[in-house]
Amino acid sequence: MNDPITTVVFDIGNVLIEWNPEYLYRRLIPDDAERRHFLETVCTAEWNLEQDLGRPWAEAVAELSGRHPDKANLIAAYSDNWHDMVPGEITGTPAILAELKDNGIPLYAVTNFSTEKFAEAQDRFPFLKTSFLDIVVSGEERLAKPDRRIYDVLFQRNGLEAGTCFFIDDSEQNIQAARGTGMTAHHFNDAKALRKDLVDLGLLAA
Repeated sequence: MNDPITTVVFDIGNVLIEWNPEYLYRRLIPDDAERRHFLETVCTAEWNLEQDLGRPWAEAVAELSGRHPDKANLIAAYSDNWHDMVPGEITGTPAILAELKDNGIPLYAVTNFSTEKFAEAQDRFPFLKTSFLDIVVSGEERLAKPDRRIYDVLFQRNGLEAGTCFFIDDSEQNIQAARGTGMTAHHFNDAKALRKDLVDLGLLAA
C-alpha cells in the first residue's frame, strides 16, 4: 500500500516564476539565427549550470569574456540584466502555493539556482521567503537536479520520507529522477493541470 501524500515539493524556475534567456536576448540580439548561435555556443545552458552549481557570477563572466572578448558586453548582460529573463510569476501557481500553505500542507522546494541570483529572486518575490519550511538550492549544495543526491539532501535535512512527497518540476529529466527516489511527481505545464492533481490527492479543495 502506498504512503499517503502529505507534503508538496516545488521546483521554482518555470513553475513559480518565469525564466528564459530569450526575454533578454531578443532585445540585445534581434536576429533569430545570431541569437540562437550565441545562446548555443557562448552563454550556453552548460555554462549557466556551473553558476547553479556554485560558481560565482563574476568569475563566470570574466572567464567566458576572456574566451570571447568580442562578446564581453553580451556575456556581462547575462548577469547584470538577469531580471530581464524573469518577467514575473507563472500564472496561477503562486496562488496554488498560498492555498496549500493555508491548508497546512508542509511545503518545500528543490531548485537549480545560483545562490546569488536566488537571493535576488527572494527579494523580488517575497513568497519565495515565506512559503517553504526549507529550500534546497543547488548553488549552496553544489549539486543540481537531476542528480539524485540533491533530493537526498531534502529528505535527510528535513526527516522526510520520499513516498509521502509530491514533487512538481517543469523538466522531464528531473521528474524521472524524483520518481526514482520514490516521490510522486507532476511534470508541470500549467496551473490548471497541477491543481487537478492536487485536488485528486485531497490536498486542495475542488
